[in-house]
Amino acid sequence: MNFIDEALLEARAGNGGAGSTSFRREKFIPRGGPDGGDGGKGGDIIFRVDPNLNTLVHFRNQKYLIAKNGKTGSGNKKTGQDADDLVVLVPKGTVIFDSLAEKIVYDCCDEGLDYLVAKGGEGGAGNCRFKSSTNQAPRRHTPGWPGDEISIRLELRSLADVGLVGFPNAGKSTFLKSVSAAQPKIGDYPFTTLRPNLGTVQIYDTSFIIADIPGLIEGASEGIGLGLDFLKHISRTGHLLILLDPQNTESLIEEQLTILLNELRTYDPSLLEKTIWIALNKKDTLTEDAILELQSTLEKTLESLNLHPKGVITISGFTGDQTNKLLGMIAREMTGGEEED
Repeated sequence: MNFIDEALLEARAGNGGAGSTSFRREKFIPRGGPDGGDGGKGGDIIFRVDPNLNTLVHFRNQKYLIAKNGKTGSGNKKTGQDADDLVVLVPKGTVIFDSLAEKIVYDCCDEGLDYLVAKGGEGGAGNCRFKSSTNQAPRRHTPGWPGDEISIRLELRSLADVGLVGFPNAGKSTFLKSVSAAQPKIGDYPFTTLRPNLGTVQIYDTSFIIADIPGLIEGASEGIGLGLDFLKHISRTGHLLILLDPQNTESLIEEQLTILLNELRTYDPSLLEKTIWIALNKKDTLTEDAILELQSTLEKTLESLNLHPKGVITISGFTGDQTNKLLGMIAREMTGGEEED
């Protein structure tokens, strides 16, 4: 299934049904009074979270959400039937924006809530409502009220415990595949990952979800590459795991770390308030002397950036070397317990 994480829609709630003008006509009651009923209410547009959905792909060919109108009232003071609400199912983590005002309407994270996006119009009044001492036979009724109309943008943001952050080809997908049952696409070229891949990690008695966020590049916070699409997913994770690539021939690890932190800070300074772990990846390609030198460089860089991560470790996502130790560090933070050997 294709992954679609954004959709633009026009939502139109149902109009209320018109009231009715009618008079009671029965044998032996030649002058029956007004008995026109009210119109029915238009249908609301309601969003609900469906835990079985993980994309917005079902909106690919859909431009409009239109609820039905309420029915017209009738004689004998019968109220027109209310229209059924239009219930729209979305994945957990869907954010609904008013696309014109560019403001968040709802952040759909609760499976037990109904998120009212557009309210249906109330029904019009029948002529029986207008009877008075001076007007015993009113011929007036009112039309139903129009339903709400709103242009909305849906944006799916990943919900995960840990966001995996790094340059393209830093080995994030390989790492996720090695520590969970996730099967992300892996390849030696930029932007292999074009959507967040979620993997559930089980370590000791603790489990948590890691999101492989597509690789960041310099300028991501300004929309370069697929930057803003990537950063919005990072904002929903509880913690960050930064993977650095010692085999990157274009950026040294200190440059990678500086750029990544700058992009996170520029997009949202609060991202750096999350718990952060830093892993120097691809240990299997390094000599012991190279590892010591890189670790020393990393320590100096962290000091210069005034960053104090929860943990720093050298791992190999390919061979699995030290990945359990890293996961244990994260599990300890998740549970507030002691790390196991």
